[in-house]
Amino acid sequence: MKTSLCRLTMVAAFGVAAFSLGSGAAFAEPLRVGKPQAEVFSFVPLDVGIQQGIFAKHGIEVEGLALGGAAKLQQAMAAGAIDVGLGSGPALSFIAKGAPQLGIAAMAGRPSIMALLVAKDGPIKTVADLKGKTLSISAPGGVPEWLARELSRQQGWGPDGITLVGLGADSSQIAALRTGETVGFPNDIFVASRLERQGVGRILVKFGDIVPVFMMHVIFANDTAIANRGDDLRKFLAGWFETIAYMRQNKAASVKIAAEVTNVPSDIIESVYDSVMPMFSDDGRFDPKALKVLSASFVELNLLPTEPDMSKLYTERFLPSAVK
Repeated sequence: MKTSLCRLTMVAAFGVAAFSLGSGAAFAEPLRVGKPQAEVFSFVPLDVGIQQGIFAKHGIEVEGLALGGAAKLQQAMAAGAIDVGLGSGPALSFIAKGAPQLGIAAMAGRPSIMALLVAKDGPIKTVADLKGKTLSISAPGGVPEWLARELSRQQGWGPDGITLVGLGADSSQIAALRTGETVGFPNDIFVASRLERQGVGRILVKFGDIVPVFMMHVIFANDTAIANRGDDLRKFLAGWFETIAYMRQNKAASVKIAAEVTNVPSDIIESVYDSVMPMFSDDGRFDPKALKVLSASFVELNLLPTEPDMSKLYTERFLPSAVK
């Protein structure tokens, strides 16, 4: 089945650019699926599934929306501007605060997508050199902060053995690294690999190597979609997990799409691809051990005052009974 060309749409309340590569088949209503950023490899399966007609094969038209950040994704979910959101594991905490949504699939486990970049010729030669030093993060309360604290814990320094400062966008963090204001920052491993090639820094830690149990990403659906579009959610998840299987078996085609979407050179994507793909879940089941880690992280990151009842934050009823 041939796919149409990308088209730009507008989500009126947010003024965000969107992409859609729907098939030529006619569907009653597209399922609007949002992702925080267009350029992050974690969310590339959405593009692959659309472009390869996998979602259409399952009888669902998927409209992909790039929302320009995690905060805007949550706003769009709450306003009903999107039906499904691809988000982080810690975003489950918003449900405990009353966000009208549930996690409907565990999307990715260990944080293989994340790496710690340090200055190429800076003072940090080994992990031990990080004690008492300053790393930047985009903002408090997210995965980068938790990973930095976990790294500190594993070194025996406690969660505060590394100083963290929120600097916002990558450009600000790179500038701080260049001037020596910070010694490094956690980032997407594909971005870190590109910066390493450009001589900005070097990768010191691949977090997927040191954090075996985590829930990096979750697929969410808002309450309206859960109540009214259950069959479409099942079709979407069936297509999603078939897409993951396709990507495992078709590296070249997947790398090509990923390079187009993320603007990362294809050879960089190809070099990291095999180490990152294992993080994706094959069935979407929520691992109790990973949920326990997440629950504790909510308190540590000051997202919640106490650990919530995690069973109330997700459902597995839309998952395919068997993923082919």
